[in-house]
Amino acid sequence: MDQLAHLYHDHISELNRRVADVCQRENIAGLIIHSGQYHRQFLDDMDYPFKVNPHFKAWLPLLDNPNSWLVVNGQDKPTLIYYRPEDFWHKVNDVPQTFWTEHFDIKLLTKADRVAELLPKQITDWAYIGEHLDVADVLGFSSRNPDAVLNYLHYHRADKTQYELECLRRANQIAVKGHLAAKQAFYNGASEFEIQQQYLSEIGQGENEVPYGNIIALNQNAAILHYTALEHQSPDSRYSFLIDAGANYHGYAADITRTYAFGKSRFYELIVAMDKLQLEIIDMMKPGVKYVDLHVETHVKLAQLLNEFGITTGSVESALDLGITKAIFPHGLGHMLGLQVHDMGGFAHDERGTHIAAPEEHPFLRCTRMLAANQVLTIEPGLYVIDSLLNKLSDAAKASINWQLIDELRPYGGIRIEDNVIVHHDRNENMTREQGLVD
Repeated sequence: MDQLAHLYHDHISELNRRVADVCQRENIAGLIIHSGQYHRQFLDDMDYPFKVNPHFKAWLPLLDNPNSWLVVNGQDKPTLIYYRPEDFWHKVNDVPQTFWTEHFDIKLLTKADRVAELLPKQITDWAYIGEHLDVADVLGFSSRNPDAVLNYLHYHRADKTQYELECLRRANQIAVKGHLAAKQAFYNGASEFEIQQQYLSEIGQGENEVPYGNIIALNQNAAILHYTALEHQSPDSRYSFLIDAGANYHGYAADITRTYAFGKSRFYELIVAMDKLQLEIIDMMKPGVKYVDLHVETHVKLAQLLNEFGITTGSVESALDLGITKAIFPHGLGHMLGLQVHDMGGFAHDERGTHIAAPEEHPFLRCTRMLAANQVLTIEPGLYVIDSLLNKLSDAAKASINWQLIDELRPYGGIRIEDNVIVHHDRNENMTREQGLVD
Protein backbone atom coordinates (compact mmCIF):
# COMPACT_ATOMS: atom_id res chain seq x y z
CA MET A 1 0.00 0.00 0.00
CA ASP A 2 2.97 2.34 0.51
CA GLN A 3 3.71 2.26 -3.22
CA LEU A 4 0.07 2.98 -4.01
CA ALA A 5 -0.02 5.87 -1.53
CA HIS A 6 3.02 7.42 -3.19
CA LEU A 7 1.46 7.09 -6.65
CA TYR A 8 -1.86 8.41 -5.36
CA HIS A 9 -0.26 11.70 -4.32
CA ASP A 10 0.74 12.40 -7.91
CA HIS A 11 -2.66 11.17 -9.13
CA ILE A 12 -4.52 13.72 -7.03
CA SER A 13 -2.15 16.44 -8.19
CA GLU A 14 -2.94 15.63 -11.80
CA LEU A 15 -6.70 15.59 -11.20
CA ASN A 16 -6.46 18.94 -9.46
CA ARG A 17 -4.46 20.32 -12.39
CA ARG A 18 -7.13 19.16 -14.87
CA VAL A 19 -9.97 20.64 -12.83
CA ALA A 20 -8.17 23.97 -12.39
CA ASP A 21 -7.56 24.12 -16.13
CA VAL A 22 -11.11 23.35 -17.25
CA CYS A 23 -12.71 25.57 -14.60
CA GLN A 24 -10.60 28.52 -15.67
CA ARG A 25 -11.51 27.92 -19.30
CA GLU A 26 -15.22 27.65 -18.57
CA ASN A 27 -15.28 30.40 -15.95
CA ILE A 28 -16.80 28.27 -13.19
CA ALA A 29 -15.82 28.15 -9.52
CA GLY A 30 -15.36 24.39 -9.43
CA LEU A 31 -17.03 21.00 -9.68
CA ILE A 32 -19.36 19.36 -7.19
CA ILE A 33 -19.31 15.64 -7.91
CA HIS A 34 -22.14 13.48 -6.61
CA SER A 35 -21.34 9.84 -5.77
CA GLY A 36 -24.93 8.97 -6.67
CA GLN A 37 -27.83 7.50 -4.78
CA TYR A 38 -29.88 4.33 -4.70
CA HIS A 39 -32.49 3.53 -7.35
CA ARG A 40 -35.67 1.97 -6.00
CA GLN A 41 -36.98 -1.09 -7.83
CA PHE A 42 -40.35 -0.57 -9.46
CA LEU A 43 -43.31 -1.40 -7.17
CA ASP A 44 -40.96 -2.57 -4.44
CA ASP A 45 -39.31 -1.35 -1.26
CA MET A 46 -35.87 -2.62 -2.31
CA ASP A 47 -33.11 -0.82 -4.22
CA TYR A 48 -31.00 -1.89 -7.16
CA PRO A 49 -27.31 -2.47 -6.36
CA PHE A 50 -25.55 0.88 -6.04
CA LYS A 51 -23.09 1.88 -8.78
CA VAL A 52 -20.93 4.88 -8.03
CA ASN A 53 -20.48 7.80 -10.43
CA PRO A 54 -17.18 7.13 -12.28
CA HIS A 55 -16.22 10.80 -11.99
CA PHE A 56 -16.46 10.39 -8.21
CA LYS A 57 -14.35 7.25 -7.97
CA ALA A 58 -11.71 8.84 -10.19
CA TRP A 59 -10.73 10.83 -7.12
CA LEU A 60 -10.88 8.17 -4.44
CA PRO A 61 -11.67 4.46 -4.13
CA LEU A 62 -14.96 5.00 -2.31
CA LEU A 63 -17.32 2.73 -4.20
CA ASP A 64 -20.16 1.91 -1.84
CA ASN A 65 -21.25 5.16 -0.20
CA PRO A 66 -24.22 6.84 -1.90
CA ASN A 67 -25.21 10.42 -1.07
CA SER A 68 -21.58 11.49 -0.73
CA TRP A 69 -20.11 14.51 -2.52
CA LEU A 70 -16.79 15.95 -3.65
CA VAL A 71 -16.14 19.68 -3.84
CA VAL A 72 -13.11 20.37 -6.05
CA ASN A 73 -11.72 23.44 -7.78
CA GLY A 74 -8.11 22.47 -8.43
CA GLN A 75 -6.78 25.15 -6.10
CA ASP A 76 -7.99 24.29 -2.61
CA LYS A 77 -7.76 20.97 -0.83
CA PRO A 78 -10.67 18.86 -2.08
CA THR A 79 -13.59 18.42 0.31
CA LEU A 80 -15.29 15.06 0.77
CA ILE A 81 -18.81 15.25 2.15
CA TYR A 82 -19.09 11.75 3.56
CA TYR A 83 -22.59 10.38 4.11
CA ARG A 84 -22.82 8.58 7.44
CA PRO A 85 -26.43 8.37 8.61
CA GLU A 86 -27.78 7.18 11.91
CA ASP A 87 -29.31 3.88 10.80
CA PHE A 88 -30.20 0.75 12.75
CA TRP A 89 -31.48 -1.09 9.67
CA HIS A 90 -28.21 -1.22 7.74
CA LYS A 91 -24.48 -1.31 8.39
CA VAL A 92 -23.09 2.21 8.53
CA ASN A 93 -19.57 2.58 7.15
CA ASP A 94 -16.90 3.93 9.45
CA VAL A 95 -15.20 7.20 8.56
CA PRO A 96 -12.32 6.17 6.28
CA GLN A 97 -8.79 6.22 7.63
CA THR A 98 -6.54 5.02 4.84
CA PHE A 99 -3.90 6.17 2.36
CA TRP A 100 -6.14 8.65 0.56
CA THR A 101 -7.91 10.39 3.45
CA GLU A 102 -5.11 12.90 4.14
CA HIS A 103 -5.78 14.46 0.74
CA PHE A 104 -9.33 15.55 1.65
CA ASP A 105 -11.09 17.73 4.15
CA ILE A 106 -13.80 15.34 5.32
CA LYS A 107 -17.18 16.60 6.47
CA LEU A 108 -19.81 14.21 7.80
CA LEU A 109 -23.35 14.26 6.45
CA THR A 110 -25.96 12.49 8.58
CA LYS A 111 -29.07 13.37 6.57
CA ALA A 112 -28.91 13.23 2.78
CA ASP A 113 -31.39 16.07 2.34
CA ARG A 114 -29.26 18.44 4.45
CA VAL A 115 -26.28 18.45 2.11
CA ALA A 116 -26.92 22.07 1.06
CA GLU A 117 -25.63 23.15 4.48
CA LEU A 118 -22.20 21.74 3.60
CA LEU A 119 -21.99 22.86 -0.03
CA PRO A 120 -20.58 26.23 -1.20
CA LYS A 121 -22.99 29.11 -0.71
CA GLN A 122 -22.77 30.52 -4.24
CA ILE A 123 -23.93 27.24 -5.78
CA THR A 124 -24.76 28.83 -9.14
CA ASP A 125 -21.03 29.42 -9.68
CA TRP A 126 -20.32 25.69 -9.48
CA ALA A 127 -21.08 22.81 -11.87
CA TYR A 128 -22.88 19.66 -10.80
CA ILE A 129 -21.35 16.41 -12.11
CA GLY A 130 -23.58 13.41 -11.65
CA GLU A 131 -26.62 11.43 -12.65
CA HIS A 132 -29.39 12.86 -10.47
CA LEU A 133 -30.41 16.07 -12.18
CA ASP A 134 -33.53 16.32 -10.04
CA VAL A 135 -31.29 16.61 -6.98
CA ALA A 136 -29.18 19.23 -8.76
CA ASP A 137 -32.35 21.21 -9.51
CA VAL A 138 -33.48 21.17 -5.88
CA LEU A 139 -30.04 22.34 -4.74
CA GLY A 140 -30.09 25.25 -7.17
CA PHE A 141 -27.38 24.29 -9.69
CA SER A 142 -27.70 26.17 -12.96
CA SER A 143 -24.78 24.28 -14.56
CA ARG A 144 -25.30 20.53 -14.70
CA ASN A 145 -22.89 18.19 -16.47
CA PRO A 146 -21.70 20.93 -18.86
CA ASP A 147 -20.60 19.40 -22.15
CA ALA A 148 -17.35 21.34 -22.27
CA VAL A 149 -16.30 20.04 -18.85
CA LEU A 150 -17.30 16.43 -19.52
CA ASN A 151 -15.63 16.40 -22.94
CA TYR A 152 -12.42 17.69 -21.38
CA LEU A 153 -12.46 15.18 -18.53
CA HIS A 154 -13.35 12.24 -20.78
CA TYR A 155 -10.64 13.05 -23.27
CA HIS A 156 -7.94 13.26 -20.61
CA ARG A 157 -9.22 10.19 -18.78
CA ALA A 158 -7.58 8.11 -21.50
CA ASP A 159 -4.19 9.31 -20.23
CA LYS A 160 -3.80 7.14 -17.15
CA THR A 161 -1.75 8.25 -14.16
CA GLN A 162 0.78 5.86 -12.65
CA TYR A 163 -1.64 5.23 -9.78
CA GLU A 164 -4.33 4.21 -12.25
CA LEU A 165 -1.95 1.92 -14.13
CA GLU A 166 -1.03 0.18 -10.88
CA CYS A 167 -4.70 -0.29 -10.00
CA LEU A 168 -5.30 -1.81 -13.43
CA ARG A 169 -2.37 -4.19 -12.98
CA ARG A 170 -3.80 -5.33 -9.66
CA ALA A 171 -7.26 -5.77 -11.19
CA ASN A 172 -5.67 -8.01 -13.81
CA GLN A 173 -3.81 -9.94 -11.14
CA ILE A 174 -7.07 -10.66 -9.34
CA ALA A 175 -8.95 -11.60 -12.52
CA VAL A 176 -6.19 -13.94 -13.72
CA LYS A 177 -6.56 -15.96 -10.52
CA GLY A 178 -10.24 -16.36 -11.27
CA HIS A 179 -9.61 -17.32 -14.89
CA LEU A 180 -7.19 -20.06 -13.91
CA ALA A 181 -9.70 -21.45 -11.41
CA ALA A 182 -12.49 -21.31 -13.99
CA LYS A 183 -10.35 -23.10 -16.56
CA GLN A 184 -9.71 -25.93 -14.12
CA ALA A 185 -13.40 -26.12 -13.25
CA PHE A 186 -14.24 -26.48 -16.95
CA TYR A 187 -11.86 -29.40 -17.41
CA ASN A 188 -13.26 -30.96 -14.22
CA GLY A 189 -16.75 -31.05 -15.70
CA ALA A 190 -18.44 -28.11 -13.97
CA SER A 191 -21.57 -26.45 -15.33
CA GLU A 192 -21.65 -22.80 -16.38
CA PHE A 193 -23.22 -21.81 -13.07
CA GLU A 194 -20.63 -23.80 -11.10
CA ILE A 195 -17.77 -22.24 -13.08
CA GLN A 196 -19.14 -18.79 -12.30
CA GLN A 197 -19.29 -19.57 -8.58
CA GLN A 198 -15.74 -20.91 -8.65
CA TYR A 199 -14.54 -17.76 -10.40
CA LEU A 200 -16.20 -15.40 -7.93
CA SER A 201 -14.96 -17.39 -4.96
CA GLU A 202 -11.38 -17.31 -6.24
CA ILE A 203 -11.32 -13.54 -6.78
CA GLY A 204 -13.27 -12.77 -3.59
CA GLN A 205 -15.82 -10.53 -5.32
CA GLY A 206 -19.57 -10.91 -5.62
CA GLU A 207 -21.71 -10.53 -8.73
CA ASN A 208 -22.42 -6.90 -7.86
CA GLU A 209 -18.74 -6.12 -7.24
CA VAL A 210 -17.24 -7.32 -10.52
CA PRO A 211 -17.17 -4.66 -13.26
CA TYR A 212 -19.64 -6.43 -15.56
CA GLY A 213 -21.75 -9.56 -15.79
CA ASN A 214 -19.37 -12.41 -16.54
CA ILE A 215 -19.82 -14.43 -19.72
CA ILE A 216 -19.44 -18.13 -18.90
CA ALA A 217 -20.33 -20.07 -22.03
CA LEU A 218 -20.01 -23.75 -22.85
CA ASN A 219 -20.24 -25.20 -26.35
CA GLN A 220 -22.59 -23.36 -28.73
CA ASN A 221 -23.34 -20.71 -26.13
CA ALA A 222 -19.88 -19.30 -26.90
CA ALA A 223 -21.33 -17.94 -30.16
CA ILE A 224 -23.66 -15.62 -28.20
CA LEU A 225 -21.56 -12.50 -27.76
CA HIS A 226 -23.16 -11.33 -24.49
CA TYR A 227 -24.26 -14.68 -23.12
CA THR A 228 -25.18 -14.46 -19.42
CA ALA A 229 -27.85 -17.16 -18.95
CA LEU A 230 -25.61 -19.62 -16.99
CA GLU A 231 -27.02 -23.11 -17.32
CA HIS A 232 -27.00 -25.10 -14.08
CA GLN A 233 -26.72 -28.47 -15.79
CA SER A 234 -23.49 -29.64 -17.38
CA PRO A 235 -23.88 -30.52 -21.07
CA ASP A 236 -23.81 -34.17 -22.08
CA SER A 237 -20.90 -33.48 -24.43
CA ARG A 238 -18.19 -30.97 -23.60
CA TYR A 239 -16.62 -29.20 -26.58
CA SER A 240 -15.53 -25.71 -25.65
CA PHE A 241 -15.50 -23.00 -22.98
CA LEU A 242 -15.43 -19.23 -23.44
CA ILE A 243 -14.99 -17.04 -20.36
CA ASP A 244 -15.15 -13.25 -20.49
CA ALA A 245 -14.75 -12.17 -16.87
CA GLY A 246 -13.15 -9.31 -14.98
CA ALA A 247 -12.41 -7.95 -11.54
CA ASN A 248 -12.26 -4.60 -9.76
CA TYR A 249 -9.44 -3.01 -7.83
CA HIS A 250 -10.19 0.38 -6.23
CA GLY A 251 -12.81 0.95 -8.91
CA TYR A 252 -10.60 0.06 -11.89
CA ALA A 253 -11.61 -2.82 -14.13
CA ALA A 254 -9.95 -5.84 -15.67
CA ASP A 255 -11.69 -7.31 -18.73
CA ILE A 256 -10.23 -10.62 -19.90
CA THR A 257 -11.44 -13.35 -22.27
CA ARG A 258 -10.12 -16.82 -23.00
CA THR A 259 -11.43 -19.77 -25.00
CA TYR A 260 -10.59 -23.43 -24.38
CA ALA A 261 -11.20 -26.69 -26.23
CA PHE A 262 -11.97 -29.77 -24.19
CA GLY A 263 -9.75 -31.91 -26.39
CA LYS A 264 -7.36 -31.63 -29.31
CA SER A 265 -9.34 -30.83 -32.46
CA ARG A 266 -9.49 -28.45 -35.38
CA PHE A 267 -11.14 -25.99 -32.99
CA TYR A 268 -8.15 -26.27 -30.66
CA GLU A 269 -5.85 -25.49 -33.60
CA LEU A 270 -7.98 -22.45 -34.39
CA ILE A 271 -7.59 -21.22 -30.81
CA VAL A 272 -3.81 -21.48 -31.16
CA ALA A 273 -3.93 -19.58 -34.45
CA MET A 274 -6.22 -16.87 -33.02
CA ASP A 275 -3.90 -16.48 -30.05
CA LYS A 276 -1.01 -15.87 -32.44
CA LEU A 277 -3.10 -13.40 -34.45
CA GLN A 278 -4.03 -11.47 -31.30
CA LEU A 279 -0.40 -11.15 -30.20
CA GLU A 280 0.58 -9.92 -33.66
CA ILE A 281 -2.00 -7.14 -33.40
CA ILE A 282 -0.77 -6.21 -29.92
CA ASP A 283 2.76 -5.97 -31.31
CA MET A 284 1.49 -3.32 -33.73
CA MET A 285 0.33 -1.04 -30.91
CA LYS A 286 2.42 2.07 -30.32
CA PRO A 287 1.93 5.82 -29.95
CA GLY A 288 0.71 7.37 -33.18
CA VAL A 289 -1.07 4.25 -34.47
CA LYS A 290 -4.80 4.60 -35.16
CA TYR A 291 -6.93 2.05 -33.35
CA VAL A 292 -9.15 1.80 -36.44
CA ASP A 293 -6.14 0.62 -38.44
CA LEU A 294 -5.54 -2.17 -35.93
CA HIS A 295 -9.14 -3.28 -36.32
CA VAL A 296 -8.91 -3.29 -40.13
CA GLU A 297 -5.63 -5.24 -40.00
CA THR A 298 -7.30 -7.78 -37.73
CA HIS A 299 -9.84 -8.48 -40.48
CA VAL A 300 -7.01 -8.95 -42.98
CA LYS A 301 -5.24 -11.41 -40.70
CA LEU A 302 -8.52 -13.21 -39.99
CA ALA A 303 -9.19 -13.56 -43.71
CA GLN A 304 -5.74 -15.14 -44.11
CA LEU A 305 -6.44 -17.50 -41.20
CA LEU A 306 -9.81 -18.57 -42.64
CA ASN A 307 -8.12 -19.28 -45.94
CA GLU A 308 -5.28 -21.26 -44.34
CA PHE A 309 -7.75 -23.47 -42.44
CA GLY A 310 -9.91 -24.00 -45.51
CA ILE A 311 -12.94 -22.32 -43.96
CA THR A 312 -13.05 -20.03 -46.99
CA THR A 313 -12.14 -21.25 -50.45
CA GLY A 314 -11.72 -17.92 -52.23
CA SER A 315 -8.97 -15.36 -51.91
CA VAL A 316 -8.18 -13.24 -48.87
CA GLU A 317 -9.43 -10.19 -50.74
CA SER A 318 -12.76 -11.81 -51.58
CA ALA A 319 -13.32 -12.83 -47.94
CA LEU A 320 -12.97 -9.15 -47.05
CA ASP A 321 -14.93 -7.75 -50.00
CA LEU A 322 -17.81 -10.20 -49.56
CA GLY A 323 -18.15 -9.42 -45.85
CA ILE A 324 -17.29 -12.93 -44.68
CA THR A 325 -14.89 -11.76 -41.98
CA LYS A 326 -17.52 -9.34 -40.63
CA ALA A 327 -19.99 -12.23 -40.28
CA ILE A 328 -17.40 -14.32 -38.45
CA PHE A 329 -15.93 -11.43 -36.42
CA PRO A 330 -18.85 -9.01 -36.03
CA HIS A 331 -17.73 -6.89 -33.07
CA GLY A 332 -15.00 -4.32 -32.56
CA LEU A 333 -11.39 -5.16 -31.78
CA GLY A 334 -11.67 -3.70 -28.28
CA HIS A 335 -12.04 -0.52 -26.27
CA MET A 336 -10.43 1.75 -23.73
CA LEU A 337 -10.32 0.42 -20.19
CA GLY A 338 -10.15 2.08 -16.80
CA LEU A 339 -12.76 3.37 -14.37
CA GLN A 340 -15.33 1.78 -16.64
CA VAL A 341 -15.08 -1.37 -18.71
CA HIS A 342 -15.85 0.62 -21.86
CA ASP A 343 -14.03 3.69 -20.66
CA MET A 344 -15.02 7.14 -21.82
CA GLY A 345 -13.02 9.03 -24.43
CA GLY A 346 -12.63 6.30 -27.03
CA PHE A 347 -14.16 8.43 -29.80
CA ALA A 348 -12.69 11.79 -28.76
CA HIS A 349 -10.29 13.54 -31.15
CA ASP A 350 -9.57 16.38 -28.75
CA GLU A 351 -10.57 17.81 -25.37
CA ARG A 352 -13.40 19.78 -26.99
CA GLY A 353 -15.12 16.48 -27.71
CA THR A 354 -14.69 16.37 -31.49
CA HIS A 355 -16.16 12.97 -32.32
CA ILE A 356 -14.35 10.42 -34.48
CA ALA A 357 -17.12 8.11 -35.66
CA ALA A 358 -16.53 4.43 -36.25
CA PRO A 359 -16.17 3.57 -39.94
CA GLU A 360 -19.52 2.85 -41.61
CA GLU A 361 -18.37 -0.66 -42.48
CA HIS A 362 -17.34 -1.34 -38.86
CA PRO A 363 -20.14 0.25 -36.80
CA PHE A 364 -19.53 -1.71 -33.59
CA LEU A 365 -15.97 -0.47 -33.06
CA ARG A 366 -15.72 1.15 -29.61
CA CYS A 367 -12.51 3.13 -30.09
CA THR A 368 -11.34 5.34 -32.94
CA ARG A 369 -8.58 7.33 -31.26
CA MET A 370 -4.92 7.49 -32.10
CA LEU A 371 -2.88 5.58 -29.53
CA ALA A 372 -0.72 7.45 -27.05
CA ALA A 373 1.50 6.51 -24.13
CA ASN A 374 -0.30 5.61 -20.87
CA GLN A 375 -3.48 4.58 -22.63
CA VAL A 376 -4.98 1.22 -21.69
CA LEU A 377 -6.96 -0.79 -24.21
CA THR A 378 -8.33 -4.26 -24.74
CA ILE A 379 -7.46 -6.30 -27.81
CA GLU A 380 -10.08 -9.02 -28.39
CA PRO A 381 -10.37 -10.52 -31.87
CA GLY A 382 -13.01 -13.18 -32.34
CA LEU A 383 -14.08 -16.02 -34.61
CA TYR A 384 -17.64 -17.35 -34.29
CA VAL A 385 -20.22 -19.49 -36.03
CA ILE A 386 -23.30 -17.27 -35.81
CA ASP A 387 -25.92 -18.68 -38.16
CA SER A 388 -28.05 -15.53 -38.25
CA LEU A 389 -25.09 -13.58 -39.67
CA LEU A 390 -23.87 -16.29 -42.02
CA ASN A 391 -27.38 -16.70 -43.43
CA LYS A 392 -27.45 -13.02 -44.41
CA LEU A 393 -24.37 -13.31 -46.62
CA SER A 394 -24.72 -13.02 -50.37
CA ASP A 395 -24.84 -16.09 -52.58
CA ALA A 396 -21.32 -15.29 -53.77
CA ALA A 397 -20.07 -15.19 -50.19
CA LYS A 398 -21.84 -18.42 -49.30
CA ALA A 399 -20.25 -20.10 -52.30
CA SER A 400 -16.82 -19.20 -50.87
CA ILE A 401 -17.44 -20.90 -47.51
CA ASN A 402 -16.66 -24.52 -46.68
CA TRP A 403 -19.98 -25.36 -45.03
CA GLN A 404 -18.79 -28.80 -44.00
CA LEU A 405 -16.18 -27.15 -41.79
CA ILE A 406 -18.75 -24.68 -40.50
CA ASP A 407 -20.94 -27.62 -39.48
CA GLU A 408 -17.96 -29.18 -37.74
CA LEU A 409 -17.22 -25.99 -35.80
CA ARG A 410 -20.81 -25.05 -34.93
CA PRO A 411 -21.01 -27.12 -31.69
CA TYR A 412 -17.98 -25.19 -30.36
CA GLY A 413 -19.65 -21.80 -30.71
CA GLY A 414 -16.72 -19.46 -31.12
CA ILE A 415 -13.39 -18.05 -30.00
CA ARG A 416 -12.50 -14.75 -28.34
CA ILE A 417 -9.11 -13.92 -26.79
CA GLU A 418 -8.81 -10.65 -24.88
CA ASP A 419 -5.88 -9.04 -23.12
CA ASN A 420 -5.54 -5.69 -21.31
CA VAL A 421 -2.61 -3.69 -22.67
CA ILE A 422 -0.81 -0.52 -21.56
CA VAL A 423 0.78 1.49 -24.36
CA HIS A 424 4.15 2.90 -23.27
CA HIS A 425 6.47 5.19 -25.22
CA ASP A 426 8.82 2.36 -26.14
CA ARG A 427 6.92 -0.87 -25.51
CA ASN A 428 3.57 -2.47 -24.77
CA GLU A 429 2.77 -3.95 -21.37
CA ASN A 430 0.38 -6.87 -21.67
CA MET A 431 -0.88 -6.86 -18.10
CA THR A 432 -3.00 -9.98 -18.57
CA ARG A 433 -0.18 -12.22 -19.75
CA GLU A 434 2.40 -10.73 -17.44
CA GLN A 435 0.12 -11.65 -14.53
CA GLY A 436 0.21 -15.30 -15.65
CA LEU A 437 -2.61 -15.94 -18.13
CA VAL A 438 -0.54 -17.09 -21.06
CA ASP A 439 -2.94 -19.38 -22.94
